[in-house]
Amino acid sequence: MDCWRYITSILLLQCQFLSIKLATAESNSLFNSKIYKCVNHTCIISEYQNKSKESNTEIVESIDVCRLTCGHYGSLWPRPTIMTTINDSVIKFGLNNVVFNTSSVTDELGKKYIAEVSQVFMLSLKKLCEPQCIPKTNNLTIFVTTTTPFANLKWSTNESYDLHVSTDHLNQITVNITAQTVYGARNGFETLRQLITTYEHNSSGKTIVIAGDVQIMDKPMYSHRGFMLDTSRNYFPISSIKRTLDAMGHSKLNVFHWHATDSHSFPLDLPSIPQMAMYGAYSPKKIYSYTDIKDLLRYALVRGIRIIMEIDSPAHAGYGWQWGKESGYGDMVVCLGKHPWWDYCVQPPCGQLNPINNNTYTWLGKLYKDLVSIFPKGETFHMGGDEVAVKCWNTTSEIVDWMQTNNRSLTESAYLDLWSEFHSKALNAYDNEVGDSDSDIIVWSSGLTEPNIIEKHLDKNRYIIEVWYGNALSVDLANLGYKVVVAVEDIYYLDHGLRPPTTYHSWKLIYNNKLPMSNNSDHILGAETCMFTEFVDDFGLDIKVWPRAAALAERLWANPSTNALAAEYRLMQHRERLITLGLRPDRMNPEWCNDREGECIISY
Repeated sequence: MDCWRYITSILLLQCQFLSIKLATAESNSLFNSKIYKCVNHTCIISEYQNKSKESNTEIVESIDVCRLTCGHYGSLWPRPTIMTTINDSVIKFGLNNVVFNTSSVTDELGKKYIAEVSQVFMLSLKKLCEPQCIPKTNNLTIFVTTTTPFANLKWSTNESYDLHVSTDHLNQITVNITAQTVYGARNGFETLRQLITTYEHNSSGKTIVIAGDVQIMDKPMYSHRGFMLDTSRNYFPISSIKRTLDAMGHSKLNVFHWHATDSHSFPLDLPSIPQMAMYGAYSPKKIYSYTDIKDLLRYALVRGIRIIMEIDSPAHAGYGWQWGKESGYGDMVVCLGKHPWWDYCVQPPCGQLNPINNNTYTWLGKLYKDLVSIFPKGETFHMGGDEVAVKCWNTTSEIVDWMQTNNRSLTESAYLDLWSEFHSKALNAYDNEVGDSDSDIIVWSSGLTEPNIIEKHLDKNRYIIEVWYGNALSVDLANLGYKVVVAVEDIYYLDHGLRPPTTYHSWKLIYNNKLPMSNNSDHILGAETCMFTEFVDDFGLDIKVWPRAAALAERLWANPSTNALAAEYRLMQHRERLITLGLRPDRMNPEWCNDREGECIISY
């Protein structure tokens, strides 16, 4: 009897669970869905429709579907620059019926590249469809044409493209992407991805749709559209960096500035100098191997991104360099961990390379050679070069003795000359070891880059200056003939607001800031947002970078005359797309505002 009672109770529980599940399903099916219409270039709620009455043939005008074609630029981010026509036509298609034709791509390397781009494109559509999209018979055929052979991505690369989407009387969709280079074609793919969305349909899955009548001609306004990540203060897994590259590619940012090392750690495992990571990495698990770097280079390139590596020196160098003395090479780093730190550096731990030890340059050259050998030939290299603390060198007896022995004064001007000599010797080591005296070298703005003295210290034909303080300096340097990357801290440092006395910079401030103009307009290459990571690790990266970094993407791509208020709802849609890619970007406003366009603009 006890056995039968137990079985009966189990059956009753199962029946109750099934009843609750059926009731929940019925409740969900009766839940009203919002239907939107585009009125005066704005998506507004036109009615509420019972989900159980949704048609199997008509397209449900969700907010995502409405914004595909509503407004001059739909939901594209960044907005195109030359010509944009997005007509009110939305067509269903089958995810399994997407076909790529690359017969008109110029060469085999280009075809291989576009094949990888196509894989990224399809992967993003599959993520959009999760858990599943309803099969459809309509085909989407994508023709890709390029006119020049495959080459490395540079500032001079033509990134323009033309995109044409058309639909025949049988609702078969044809896409033509035409570009001079594969990187322009890749940008066309990114725009195409933003012309596609999904909507829920009768609880049976998602329906994937595309804007079916589109003509776009597009090119960027600036060639350097970047984001900088510091992986020294805190280590970031490869998965985090790839997630960041995904978001950058989807936003048409094209430079990942990798601030790989600082005084805190040296996480690069290099074959010629394994001591650097051995002494400098936080742990054996927190390093980037040669294989990791090679993998990231290709991963980035397929997303239209070049990686510019930075090895900061002579300041912002510490852990990783301390093995020199015990190995018979003398002190290659001085002031390492010196206290009180505020007397010898801008933040702990202190550390500066020893400019009078010739072994410093020998090992710098080996370091450069290891890195440059796996980067594209002629790729730009960033040598850091800011915030040298004169007091560090001026309190190091070895350096003071050398200065006096060589009839040098101990004035600030004399130490500026020593700093300048460091750069000259480091560049010679680079040229001799790498065998390339033509590649561009970037350094941060510093005491050596003041307009009245820079020409004495840094060759304008070799050095590019990344300006982190003052727009006026960018203009002055460009007028002198130096190429400039703008990274002004009061606008583009994304870590500001996380530490006193700095101020948080909203996406609107970043978007509204126009780059300075100089007499040599082509010398302002572009700009980048920067994330120094004193207070950020993998767990907070996405929310502190996105969507703010995307705001700069549109400023640099399109340089619009309008301000952030005109772009807000397109950026909201872009944020949703970043979420489908696996990111966790910051919230821009209350959810109530999402579908009440024009009613909820928050001005601050």
